[in-house]
Amino acid sequence: MKILIKGLFVILSIFYFQSAFAQKTVSTSEFRREFLENINHTRQKGCNCGTTFMQPAPPLVWNNELEVAAIAHAKDMANKNYFSHTSKDGRTMDKRVIAAGYIYKGYKSFAVGENIAQGQMSIAEVMDGWFKSPGHCKNLMNPSFKEIGIALYNTYWVQDFGGRESFTDEQQKMIKSGKAKLIEN
Repeated sequence: MKILIKGLFVILSIFYFQSAFAQKTVSTSEFRREFLENINHTRQKGCNCGTTFMQPAPPLVWNNELEVAAIAHAKDMANKNYFSHTSKDGRTMDKRVIAAGYIYKGYKSFAVGENIAQGQMSIAEVMDGWFKSPGHCKNLMNPSFKEIGIALYNTYWVQDFGGRESFTDEQQKMIKSGKAKLIEN
């Protein structure tokens, strides 16, 4: 009987530790809702980012392409054991979000940004840290950013921000007629 109990204990321990250390991505509607509510509540009223007061900004909306880029970067950092805005293969955040489908062609303006964190255990904890860091806070409050995608993979958090502004109808007519030309960098 003691052998049976010990055997059962060993099996349960294996399952527990296997699930505790299993690599997982969190991406649920509740995850998205909690982040957007937290961020947009602060954007609505404005806040201090270090010594700089950031004026209220329009609410962010979820963007699936930015989420794909965030998930990929969080997984890459976890699987390759590093913590950086630059991937081990040299790609920067702008290259990663474009590769994930967040394109700039056809837009009047294009802005992207990224916050990363590692080790926080909850959305509240990671958001508290980002809002207390002036640079991360300024990304969260940047009115040029209109969309966001966020990922948690194991203990790696990534927020990718984007902002694209479409041409007005009048500008589009001018481009189509040849009276205005696009200059690409």
